[in-house]
Amino acid sequence: MQSKLLDQIIFPTDLRQLEVSQLPQVAQELRDFIIDIVSQKGGHLGASLGVVELTIALHYVFNTPEDLLIWDVGHQAYGHKILTGRKDIFNKNREENGISGFPKRSESDYDAFGVGHSSTSISAALGMAIASKLNGDLDKHHIAVIGDASLASGMAFEGLNHAGVTDANLLVILNDNAIGIDPSVGALKDYLTAVKEGKNPKQNNIIKSLNFDYSGPIDGHDLPKLISELERLKKVKGPKFLHVITTKGKGLQLAEEDQVKYHAPGKFEAKTGKIHPSNEENLPPKYQDVFGHTLVELAEKNDKIIGITPAMPTGSSMKFMMDKFPERAFDVGIAEQHAVTLAAGMATQGMTVFCNIYSTFLQRAYDQVIHDVALQDLPVIFCLDRAGFVGEDGATHHGVFDIAFLSCIPNLVLAAPINEIELRNLMFTAQLGLEHPIAIRYPRGRGEIIDWQQPFEKIEIGKAVFLQKGTKKAILSTGTIGTNVTKALNSILNKEDYSHYHFPFIKPLDKDVLLNVLNHYEEIITIEDGTVIGGFGTLVANYYEQNGLIVKMRKLGIPDFFIEQATVNEQQQIAGIDVNSLIKLFSE
Repeated sequence: MQSKLLDQIIFPTDLRQLEVSQLPQVAQELRDFIIDIVSQKGGHLGASLGVVELTIALHYVFNTPEDLLIWDVGHQAYGHKILTGRKDIFNKNREENGISGFPKRSESDYDAFGVGHSSTSISAALGMAIASKLNGDLDKHHIAVIGDASLASGMAFEGLNHAGVTDANLLVILNDNAIGIDPSVGALKDYLTAVKEGKNPKQNNIIKSLNFDYSGPIDGHDLPKLISELERLKKVKGPKFLHVITTKGKGLQLAEEDQVKYHAPGKFEAKTGKIHPSNEENLPPKYQDVFGHTLVELAEKNDKIIGITPAMPTGSSMKFMMDKFPERAFDVGIAEQHAVTLAAGMATQGMTVFCNIYSTFLQRAYDQVIHDVALQDLPVIFCLDRAGFVGEDGATHHGVFDIAFLSCIPNLVLAAPINEIELRNLMFTAQLGLEHPIAIRYPRGRGEIIDWQQPFEKIEIGKAVFLQKGTKKAILSTGTIGTNVTKALNSILNKEDYSHYHFPFIKPLDKDVLLNVLNHYEEIITIEDGTVIGGFGTLVANYYEQNGLIVKMRKLGIPDFFIEQATVNEQQQIAGIDVNSLIKLFSE
């Protein structure tokens, strides 16, 4: 039986002891190792399978970690982690007290830059290269590996634009597989396709025009060719660009055939790739699907409705509208800033625009929300998927800051439904016509209600909902975390001590309810799944303080530190807002 080469590799120094002829065996073993672990644990599969050979070649040719290697986004970095001292703990990937699913500087010297959001690699690597030169380290290499979907983002072009007028020792590697999470879109994708197919004249090369030494495209699964080209590029001075063609999901047939599904497929059979059945027909729907189906339902009756998403048509379920009304739904690629201002432009012409962006990604378009939407008071409807904790993706993807960073913006209405039916009604109310922009935040995952397709009802803006009558303390919650409150109250003996109010609207607050609870209860407890600093509880406290009202108050929410990868329930436990923590609190 052939001995396993991967067993002999702990760090890249071990990899470099092998002959080039042995590396294809390492690639097969590394691919099998990734498939075996991810099939049991879940995680990002297709991207890491697609760069196995590239990962091996980079660590074989370059002297990592002294040479600095940055993986854009980081979905594709599993092989990198396995080859850089984390093979034996890779089975704890994305788990509490395990390793992050993304490169992370505090985790390993081989993780040169923390990533998770796209299109940062070129700017970071260029910054490192300029710093190395200023420090007199002229031999250090700086490598950014970026996908074709990420390259289309504005920040990537900002980095290319700057790098092209420097003599930085920078190598940008384009991992071109024509797909991000969903298929790549836009004119740049069409251009790269033409380059791959030999349809573009060599003098019409956009990268060369930016003063990069361009080479490729080459086969990203041909290890000898990759190594030969990387060795050549080590000797080339200044900014360099290598165009590499790969197949996402390489080595697992089903993952190659359905690259969207196998980006992060959950648990599956390692040998066949067949995804385990989930018995979803007996479960409540995912919030993203409630959004997607509701949008189509509304768009069927309102021909002014437009849908926009930056590169997440499947993840946000905007794809439902793209399939039904392709001329009225747009995937603009990884371009959150463009998505927001595009929505603003459409709103000026009387369109009703639903701009669906993950909460964590809206951070990338903050200026556009303020300057292009709120300042002009344009009634764009932001639907913020993945609000609150997101689980195993961890700190880079949590949507816990949106209440704090949106509630301070004038003109903006901020809403958080407690369940799927309220999400539908908020969307229905918003498309009837609002005077101001609105942001509706809702979580990743499933809700509580199976029979969610109820007739629409208009919601009065700024009104709270009274859920339970009590005598001593008032609990004020916003969003789906209110279901944790309800479950906790139903599990304690002193339930009658607590009144519970749900605030679908964080801004404007229901001031009548705030005055009422102040006058009738000895203590107010606010609960939210956003950062406690500057969040819902802070807004409530500010209202009382600004009106000279003295109140005994406790604020529960996300504490002032980043909470890493774990399940959502484990993350809520750390924050003290899971059901069991609330039961303990309410029973005191």
